[in-house]
Amino acid sequence: MKPLISNIVIGITGSDASISAAKYAIVLAKSYRCRLTTVYVVDTATIKHLTLSKIFIQEESAEYEKSLEANGDRYLDFVEELAHAKGVKIEREIRKGAVYTEILTVAEDRKADLIILGGWEKDRSARDIIGHTHREIMFNAKCSVLLVKEPGIDQMYRQL
Repeated sequence: MKPLISNIVIGITGSDASISAAKYAIVLAKSYRCRLTTVYVVDTATIKHLTLSKIFIQEESAEYEKSLEANGDRYLDFVEELAHAKGVKIEREIRKGAVYTEILTVAEDRKADLIILGGWEKDRSARDIIGHTHREIMFNAKCSVLLVKEPGIDQMYRQL
C-alpha cells in the first residue's frame, strides 16, 4: 500500500506564515521520510497587470521583477538551510507567473501528495483570512492542501 504522504510541495512567500509552513513540512518530511520541494513564485502576472494599468512603467516592472527574484533566492536559501539543519533533503524552484498556477503546476509535475501553505498573518483582517491565491490552490489542486496554523511549530522544529 502506498503511503498517504510521500511527496510534499511548499509554497514560500517569505512571510512568517510561509516559513512556519516550511518548518511544519520539514518536521513531516523527517518524521515520515517524505520528499520536499519548495517553490517561490515571482508574481509576474500581477507585475504585468500593474504595468498595463500604468501603475508601473516598463523599466520599473523589470527592476521589481529582478528584486522579487533575488528575494525568492534568499527565502529559498533560508528554507534550504532549515531543512539541511535537520538532515532533510529539499529541492527548490523559482517560477514566474501567477502564484497559484505555478504552485499547482509544480505539484502536478512532482506528483505531490500534499501542498503546504502558510496560514495568515495576525495583522490581516478577517475578510482576508483566505486570500485569492490560497482559495485557487485549494479549489484546483489535485492533491490535499494543508494550511499551517500550528502555533508551536518553532518548538517542534527545534526538538526534531
